[in-house]
Amino acid sequence: MLLPPSETKRAGGDGPALRLDALGYPDLTELRRTLVGELVALAADRPACRRALGISEKQDAEVDRNAALWTSPTLPAIDRYTGVLYDALDIGSLNGAAARRARARLAVGSALFGLVRADDPIPAYRLSAGSRLPGGQTLAARWKPVLEPVLAKVAAAELVVDLRSGSYAALGRVHGAAGVVNVDVLAEHPDGRRTVVSHFNK
Repeated sequence: MLLPPSETKRAGGDGPALRLDALGYPDLTELRRTLVGELVALAADRPACRRALGISEKQDAEVDRNAALWTSPTLPAIDRYTGVLYDALDIGSLNGAAARRARARLAVGSALFGLVRADDPIPAYRLSAGSRLPGGQTLAARWKPVLEPVLAKVAAAELVVDLRSGSYAALGRVHGAAGVVNVDVLAEHPDGRRTVVSHFNK
């Protein structure tokens, strides 16, 4: 199951500092390294960082998180993300075979890391799929060429239930595989129109 990330992330952690070679999907390592480096450098210019991330001065703690990406402690991705989906999943309430299945079968789409397994150790960070880093290209334009081949390999090996929101699915779509199910929750309006409801989709 391919989950969306969340803007909110649990602080701290008890894992070692970020090691990109400890993350799953090593074909993504080069772009991960580039993006982490860009975010750390961008954090030195707070006004530019706020503009790129779409945040205000009141959220400067997010800039500080990005400045410390190489040195801050890590948590398993499934424990790092918070919010409605992760609160409802409540991974900590699972034990035994259920916990092992969840940790083996869940992955999270990420604007910074592309795709992470549930137990991949990651630091707290701020980067959304719609963020615009200096340099012109969108994150989707940068991720697609490297992320889509990885997703194609995953889908060729097993059924993928894609629960990512539209902006994260745009970073890399799963193409040409029979074993893919995309899930959206739609609201039907009185005039018959249907629109995606991202919050309830989560």
